[in-house]
Amino acid sequence: MRVWLGWLALVFVLSVGFAQQRTLTVSGFGLNQNLIDKNITRPFEARCNCKIVWEVGNNADRLAKLAARKDNPNVDVALLGDYFAQLAANQGLLERLDTSKLSNLNELYEFAKNPLGGNLAVAFTIYAISIAYRTDKITTPITSWRDLWRPELKGRIALPNITTTQGPPVVWLVNRAFGGTDTDVNPGFERLSALKANVVTYYNQSAQLAGLFAQDEVWAAPVGRFAWGNLLATGKPLAWARPSEGQAGVSNVAVLVKGSRNQELAYQFIDFIISREVQTAQANDLVDSPVNRNVRVAADKAAQLTYGLQQIASLRIVDPDYIVKVRDAWIQRWNREVAR
Repeated sequence: MRVWLGWLALVFVLSVGFAQQRTLTVSGFGLNQNLIDKNITRPFEARCNCKIVWEVGNNADRLAKLAARKDNPNVDVALLGDYFAQLAANQGLLERLDTSKLSNLNELYEFAKNPLGGNLAVAFTIYAISIAYRTDKITTPITSWRDLWRPELKGRIALPNITTTQGPPVVWLVNRAFGGTDTDVNPGFERLSALKANVVTYYNQSAQLAGLFAQDEVWAAPVGRFAWGNLLATGKPLAWARPSEGQAGVSNVAVLVKGSRNQELAYQFIDFIISREVQTAQANDLVDSPVNRNVRVAADKAAQLTYGLQQIASLRIVDPDYIVKVRDAWIQRWNREVAR
């Protein structure tokens, strides 16, 4: 009888423990998930005695899911590209952050503390967008966005689709390279339309590029720096272009989903991913470039990241609000003139 009662007590204790374990649902990118689990998921779960459930996918798909579940959200924290977060804010999907609950906020570069305005988001990484290219196939270095139009690259280019995070900044930079302005994007779209014969594919996820480079299908592609580690892992000889017209700077941000049922955990999670500890781990594994100014990494790692105030200051930061305002018109024009 005593043994039986002992087992009942143990079952009761375990049941209470499991019942008390909280769950935080995070909408994320899915890229380098094994390293994210190592640096973020498992350490945070151990710290909070909770469970993280990831919903992964590209920005557009995940934003659509947030909008569809607006009245009954199942996501607590979303990690989004900055202008997708702006779209989410415009649709009333986000809560304003109580920044007093973020103990690590003051360790961030200024641009990262309030990237959308109104305390709607905190940046957890920044990355450059430039052109990755095969140095064994392209012997003359790429030094301009205009170099994508070289005859030798015919049938060897991949471009980001306009609906991806990289798509609008690439259009913006190409337009600038060919003399366009924010109010006149005709030069950019005309040139991109003329490039169709050179394009193998318009990719929707950066993970696709590694395979395309590895299989010798693609020799050059505009891409975010966050994908650089995966591209180097192909073993192909690759270089990162530094075009004379500049590299775009884009942030990925953490936002609190309106109606989150786990706000306390959500704040803890956001504070955790902007901490020096996590930002250093992510940088050392070449997952994300740090926005915590106290992070220090070795020179060989820094060379593969968007790292340090000097490099960040050199980027041409794309205004998320501008992209949001022109996005629909650009998508229509892209579908009509470029990707047709």
